[in-house]
Amino acid sequence: MKTTCAAKSSTATDLPSTDKTLHAVPTAHTSGPITTATPEAALIARAAQGEEAAFEAIMRRHNRLLFRTARAILKSDEEAEDALQDAYLRAWGALADFRADAKLSTWLVRIVANEALGRLRRKNMLSGANVIALDAAMLSPDPHTQDALTEDAERSPELSAMRTQLRQLIEARIDLLPDTFRTVFMLRGVEEMSVEEVAQVLQIPEATVRTRFFRARSLLREGLASAIDVGVADAFAFDGARCDRIVAGVLARQRAQPILRG
Repeated sequence: MKTTCAAKSSTATDLPSTDKTLHAVPTAHTSGPITTATPEAALIARAAQGEEAAFEAIMRRHNRLLFRTARAILKSDEEAEDALQDAYLRAWGALADFRADAKLSTWLVRIVANEALGRLRRKNMLSGANVIALDAAMLSPDPHTQDALTEDAERSPELSAMRTQLRQLIEARIDLLPDTFRTVFMLRGVEEMSVEEVAQVLQIPEATVRTRFFRARSLLREGLASAIDVGVADAFAFDGARCDRIVAGVLARQRAQPILRG
């Protein structure tokens, strides 16, 4: 889902091609106030000529998508913001060569991904990150290596907190099941009683136990899937403050060191 954040009242080889045979960006619509309804082609043309307000509008339209792209690669909010600002400056400088028949969001995602991947490669080179074969690790006398192999992941605070939240979510969804389904699910699914035992306890046919248990599991899956879908949509939250910070950072850096365009 495409969203915008409202405005407040590398290396050269990673840049998109600057081959002059690319289609020129239209130069129409280069005057008048900028609003949320301003066509993207007009924003591109005006930003390519150096208009800050036009490029700010472009950033606000694509900020969340591009931040999440960088965040997915770098796994750090702070690094993702910094990478995104660098990518924006590079994109702004190359905007005059943007193909008018291309999709701006795709072009920007590619620039951001290249920037983030380049940072990740440099980070790995500086840290000297190496992959150790499992057999060699198991035979290593290094106590830190052995501790890492024998550490109980289940005891980590982060995983423990996640399991607690997941348990609470499951319990809440079980409570929403219809009474007849919920009782069967608790006895059969949670307490792991046999179908025969549940039938005896509830004094219902075994076929009914199976039917209700199957239906309860289906309802539970549907409810959990719906809750997870909502959670996924909210992952790596992109609020107004972050959007404003990224935009302000790009504009401040551009003013301090004007971009050479074209």
